[in-house]
Amino acid sequence: MTVWFVTGTSSGFGLEIARQALGRGDAVVATARRPQLALDALGGEHERLLVAPLDVRSEEESRAAVDAAVARFGRIDVLVNNAGRGLFGAVEQTTPADAGALFDTNVLGVLAVTRAALPVMRAQRSGRIVLMSSMGGFASGAGFGVYAASKAAVEAMGEALAEELAPFGIAVTIVQPGVFGTGFAVSSSEMASDVIDDYVVAAEAVDRYDDGEPPGDPADLAAAVIGLADAPEPPLRLPVGADAVGRIRAKAEAVLAGLRA
Repeated sequence: MTVWFVTGTSSGFGLEIARQALGRGDAVVATARRPQLALDALGGEHERLLVAPLDVRSEEESRAAVDAAVARFGRIDVLVNNAGRGLFGAVEQTTPADAGALFDTNVLGVLAVTRAALPVMRAQRSGRIVLMSSMGGFASGAGFGVYAASKAAVEAMGEALAEELAPFGIAVTIVQPGVFGTGFAVSSSEMASDVIDDYVVAAEAVDRYDDGEPPGDPADLAAAVIGLADAPEPPLRLPVGADAVGRIRAKAEAVLAGLRA
């Protein structure tokens, strides 16, 4: 039985990953800032489900949640760093306070939870770490530059972790979703604080997010993440969604063309 530790499980990808892991008979530590939402959504706590409060920005809460996981299940096999928030706006519209709040969750939160879990995984000499990035973490664009920067930081951290943890039998995968039907642009995102009339890119970015191609099904992404637990050699990067694959391919080809030139 695989033991999953998933952050941000009150909705979206985190909830669906937790649901599918439970559905295949695994144990899940489902963490959330509002744990009652996760508990209700997952049908109530039982022998294979532990719901724990966790604000990923808190090192103390991260350690407490990991300690609770080990006390209940004895190990952590897969850590899914899913909790995050979005920010739309031009770079100039984004204040240092906007960026600080975003990076506190999307970058420092990932660092806090990962640091809390790694002593357990190193002692086991095994484990999988999943970092939820975004197609924007590889290929940024107008209207979400600072959000993309936070995810690019996660990707850089993941690349280093993959090298550092390989000797301990711990694999790292950076998941790069495109647009999925999670309500992320509405429920988990904010607009940059500084309104500058010259810029319309923030509104256009939200429009592209909401009105572009039909969003992907979160259950499909969750199934791809669940598959990482059993993959003999999980990939370092996992783009999910046709839009993500297309955007990442275009960026990679542009970079290669520049190198050749």
